[in-house]
Amino acid sequence: MTTPVAAAGDVRSAGGKTPRFAEDTVLDIKRLTRRFDDVVAVDDVNLKIRRGEIFALLGGSGSGKSTLLRMLAGFATPSEGRILLDGQDITRMPPHRRPINMMFQSYALFPHMSVEQNIAFGLKQDKLPKADIRARVAQMLKLVHMERFARRKPAQLSGGQRQRVALARSLAKRPRLLLLDEPMGALDKKLRSEMQLEVVEIIEQVGVSCIMVTHDQEEAMTMADRVGVMADGWIEQVGSPVDIYETPVSRTVAEFIGTLNLLEGEILVDAADHCLISSPALERPLYIDHGVTTQAAERRVWAGLRPEKIWLTRERPEARYNWEQGVVEDVAYLGGFSQYYVRTRQGTLFKVGMANTERRGDRPGWDEAVYVYWEDHSVMVLNR
Repeated sequence: MTTPVAAAGDVRSAGGKTPRFAEDTVLDIKRLTRRFDDVVAVDDVNLKIRRGEIFALLGGSGSGKSTLLRMLAGFATPSEGRILLDGQDITRMPPHRRPINMMFQSYALFPHMSVEQNIAFGLKQDKLPKADIRARVAQMLKLVHMERFARRKPAQLSGGQRQRVALARSLAKRPRLLLLDEPMGALDKKLRSEMQLEVVEIIEQVGVSCIMVTHDQEEAMTMADRVGVMADGWIEQVGSPVDIYETPVSRTVAEFIGTLNLLEGEILVDAADHCLISSPALERPLYIDHGVTTQAAERRVWAGLRPEKIWLTRERPEARYNWEQGVVEDVAYLGGFSQYYVRTRQGTLFKVGMANTERRGDRPGWDEAVYVYWEDHSVMVLNR
């Protein structure tokens, strides 16, 4: 029996929470396209947003996510396609008439106005009665826990406090859809982690549907009910955080979300209950405990292994498949877990994630001979 040195940590099961949103559609995006001369920034996007959900558009620079958000806000005009909000076509509606509010990454607070004046600004523009404005501002201040700072100017607030004010201003007009553009981008890492759940709690209390744009995968996985991964103007995949992480539909999604060991290979056996894949990067074939139902022309595939699903041991595994021998080339100690870089006899570099469950354990060190191994169900097979 092989004894592992340490177990790997699991990814947060954000997608496992009970859905709090309704199943009906609040926003329906139909074949939305945006061209800039010969460049297609958003390419034929179809997407439905459910009422009350927080949806994250996740992608790298140039993926088209910000352009899509600007079209929803009315700041950019689609070249083709339609945007329906509660069944109403708002594709050509000017921004100020849309029941949509957007919170910018910079927060865009008026520096000469107090907190309460910033929150009241949009309500005054809509010419609401003064009593209604006072009541709504008081409600928003209480919601974001900023009552004590109502008369302060933005320059007198911390980054997290400015974010709360911007969020309160965005929610004051009771929009049917809230758009967040890189909502945590201006915050440091520690504050960002604290504010993620706080912002989610505020949005849930209000019950507004929300679309957020971010390039930060941890932010998307923590805050969103569903995630859409964008690349080259397309939405590659939509699903819960667990779906996106555990069952990506392509290499693009798999490599963008988290860390991945990616091996090119060829299917040798594809039966109903198991699959064998050979790879020049491995000494022995990969064994998977289910079939992958590929077509004959798709026998060339990529096999993906997440670092936390690989085990590290000094003992040779007894299994026939799914292990390799190597040497520890580097170790990155990151507090809660360590990342090991193991070079196999084939020259392949494996990234292995190990949870640091003990303060001082008997862990492998640099240049130490080890074995890496994984379970039969841990390999993801990608055809594209």
